[in-house]
Amino acid sequence: MFTINKKASLLASTVILGSLVATPAVAQDDPTIEPNAAEQGERIVVTGTRIQRQNVDTAAPIAVVDSEEFSLAGAVNVENVINTLPQVVPGITSFSNNPGNGTASLNLRGLGATRTMLLVNDRRWMFYDTNQVVDLNTIPQFLLESVDVVTGGASAVYGSDALAGVVNFRLRDLDGAEFGGQYSITDRGDGDRYQIHGAIGTDFADGRGNVTVFGEYFNREDIFQGDRAFSNFALGGSPLQQLGSSLPPETRLQYRGDGDTTGTSFAPAPGGTSNSLGIFGSPGSLRTYSTPGDLYNYAPVNYLQLPQERYMLGGYGSYEIAEAIEFYGEVAYVNNQVDSELAPTPILINTFLDIDSLVANGFIDAATEAEFRALDASESGADANDGTIDVQIRRRLEEAGGRRNLDERNSFRVLGGLRGGLTDWLNYDAYYMYSRTRNANIQQGNASVSRFTAAVNGTGAEQINIFGAGQLTPDMVDVFRIQAQNGDISDLQVASVALSGTFGDFSLGVAEPVGFAFGGEYREVNSEFLPDEFLASGDVAGFNAGQPTEGGYNVNEIFAEINVPFETESGMRLELNGAARYSDYSLERVGGVWTYAGGVQFAPIEDIRFRAQYQRAVRAPNVGELFQGTAIGFPGANDPCATAAAGSGALRTLCANNGVPTALLDELASGDQGRIDAASELIQPDGQIAALFGGSPLLSEETSDSWTFGVVLQPQAIPGLTITADYFDINIEDAISTPSLQNQLDLCYVQLQSLASEFCSKFVGTRDPINGDFSRDDAPVLTGENVASLSTSGIDLQVSYGLDLGFSVLGNGGSDLNLSFLGTWTETSDFAPDQNNPDNVVECAARFGLNCDEPTPAFKWTARASYVDGPLTFSTRWRHLSAVDDDDDGTVYHVERIAAYDLLDLTLSYDFMETVTFTVGVNNLFDTLPSTPEFNAAGQVINDTNTLLLGDFNNAEQANTYPSTYDVLGRDFFASVLFRF
Repeated sequence: MFTINKKASLLASTVILGSLVATPAVAQDDPTIEPNAAEQGERIVVTGTRIQRQNVDTAAPIAVVDSEEFSLAGAVNVENVINTLPQVVPGITSFSNNPGNGTASLNLRGLGATRTMLLVNDRRWMFYDTNQVVDLNTIPQFLLESVDVVTGGASAVYGSDALAGVVNFRLRDLDGAEFGGQYSITDRGDGDRYQIHGAIGTDFADGRGNVTVFGEYFNREDIFQGDRAFSNFALGGSPLQQLGSSLPPETRLQYRGDGDTTGTSFAPAPGGTSNSLGIFGSPGSLRTYSTPGDLYNYAPVNYLQLPQERYMLGGYGSYEIAEAIEFYGEVAYVNNQVDSELAPTPILINTFLDIDSLVANGFIDAATEAEFRALDASESGADANDGTIDVQIRRRLEEAGGRRNLDERNSFRVLGGLRGGLTDWLNYDAYYMYSRTRNANIQQGNASVSRFTAAVNGTGAEQINIFGAGQLTPDMVDVFRIQAQNGDISDLQVASVALSGTFGDFSLGVAEPVGFAFGGEYREVNSEFLPDEFLASGDVAGFNAGQPTEGGYNVNEIFAEINVPFETESGMRLELNGAARYSDYSLERVGGVWTYAGGVQFAPIEDIRFRAQYQRAVRAPNVGELFQGTAIGFPGANDPCATAAAGSGALRTLCANNGVPTALLDELASGDQGRIDAASELIQPDGQIAALFGGSPLLSEETSDSWTFGVVLQPQAIPGLTITADYFDINIEDAISTPSLQNQLDLCYVQLQSLASEFCSKFVGTRDPINGDFSRDDAPVLTGENVASLSTSGIDLQVSYGLDLGFSVLGNGGSDLNLSFLGTWTETSDFAPDQNNPDNVVECAARFGLNCDEPTPAFKWTARASYVDGPLTFSTRWRHLSAVDDDDDGTVYHVERIAAYDLLDLTLSYDFMETVTFTVGVNNLFDTLPSTPEFNAAGQVINDTNTLLLGDFNNAEQANTYPSTYDVLGRDFFASVLFRF
């Protein structure tokens, strides 16, 4: 429901041969025409342009993922192949449990899923939420012909959202029937996945029509973090050294929870005889809280792999009504059910306790009563000896069960259109599309904060016993436990008409005629989020509360393209292209905007071709960014007022003026590490701080400028060899960014140190008066602004080579060896929270961590070698990520570097009489997983200098690593069968 602007990682380009082939960015066959269509003079469609004609090359690099790659990789979900491509950084995946929403998104170039346009058969697909992002799980993987990836802004051709580029999924027509299935299981015997799918297609009316219908069932079993040694314990610890502060270094990494224990822990209000944290480890008996022994280990009961169940039905077809009129249509329905599972709700309240009531109910023993009465006597003013004590209470509500979040999405899409040739040189294509996604979300394990508080302090109808683990009876749990329900609905309408054709010849009759396309489009998007009364009111602990969201907008557009080729009789070729689009939005702050592009290709000889392109693209703000109701979130952040540095100087003054009790600031200045730790625990109870996030109707459009320069080599002296190298440079200005809470805290408390400043004003009145921690009820509010900039640059290198070996192991007369290398060097990957402040830039190339989020390796590649001997295919894939370093130069953490990472996969496939194909394979052959640290009896890590793949612990990343980037399943086997009739 909200966005926290860390700089996501940038990965880069790839192209496929056979299954992984580097191709020279030429036209891809339209799956609706026959294989020999080019010879027959029919039109060819290429992603990145609406001009339909033969022999069209593009100035922008195009990566093509062949359908065979999905079968060789054992990928049933589209995300499993797409996220391994060097162009793509993993977004939300099947391993995204917290945060996660049961979908799979595509984040091209690391510039964000909202800045990547997804198409199916060259047209927009259905999105699933207020951020207008497509769920990859709704695309039928088993019918893919290819996946085309276009680098750089493409708004001039396709409209808003294509700042990073376009990914087009092409579905194939069938003339026959296909049925198949696949089963996958890990080496540890868990995480089962199985799929059954079928499709039937046929030509009819003497070939004037074709129809294809399909269906699929997919099921994925869960894996918990407790099922893997590396993720079984939540790990963490203070920084080893925080530069420029007096914080003493910690010597060991520790088991780390999040400050909430199985039994109730509590601390008295500042000013009493003690500010130390206590815990009811045994029923009714208070003792001193110890670290790490009393920390709650939330890791084992969190999902590592989310369970999923999917049903998919659909069809598409075309029929030539008359010579110049062809009707085509598409329909799809997808039901996706995905669970997420979190540890039981952690709850923190500031309240009072009536000592007599606790004694009368038998909740505390005599020793604890005596300690409570001494604390009561030590309180100041009228609070002294009034029979109550003011305390902060924390408890992990294990008796209420885990937090379960079930998303069930029902999505459908219908499309109908007409196309044909008006003349020998002019064609038309007009269609209307409507899609709608409805999600029903059920949350279990939540607690009503008000009911829990009243039940603890005795002001409610029933007082509950939280003074010891396991003391809450089912009847007590029913007093505060609630089940919450949300709903969200998103729809998209598109009406489009385009004319394309050719005219004239400016190259002495040697090259093709000039190509053009022009037309218009209308789009309308609407989305809403409907929380129940508990979530809307904010009276909930467990899952994040949020206000309703509702909004939409429309846009009217006109567009045009032209392609002018020149060619001499000697074979020298020059090709110029341009595109422009004008968009008129109903949004007042956007209005009318222009996008445009221009490119050139030059081939002095047949063996080599140079290409370059410039594109100006825009992205209008989405419904969530514009109209999202206020929602609470808990981003990871470090409160400067909870450090020893806050005990003195200007920081102390600022923290005191902002509501931190002076008694706690005195403890921070004491020089006693135990007292400092106790005070710090009160001011910041855990590594996450409450903040409110919301939309802003004042947002305007984002703009991007992208340049690509490349060369394609296909030497005739080495048949079968293709080398492409492309330099890319993408810059996004006025990027919509919700400033990170950590960034705002640092600006206010470390740099500006004045509550009168703009950055500090959002923290006024946000702290709880008892312990100075940030209050859930008055949390700081952060909204999106057009203030940031994003940039990335690098080089994509693609090499493929196929050759006939001249022998056959199986006696087929010959065999082939196909080799490919797909790699990217990331030169820069920068994020500026304030584009007007060039000195404040987060550099993320070859980094990971709190600011950069997912790792951004400097080098990422995928290489595949396939041996094809008649019906037999043996293939191996090598995936590589280079090492990355922590992005915080001012702090030394336990894990400052994640080492380079390599995976090897093997696949064997065999065709029987071209009607049955068996495929078996293993991914992650050598079972490469994040390493498992060794611990001593005190719960401290012994070998913390050898924690391969373990992430930055202050980043609170999932499962002690980055599970969407690094493999967490281990050795994984799959087997599939496909029948063709």
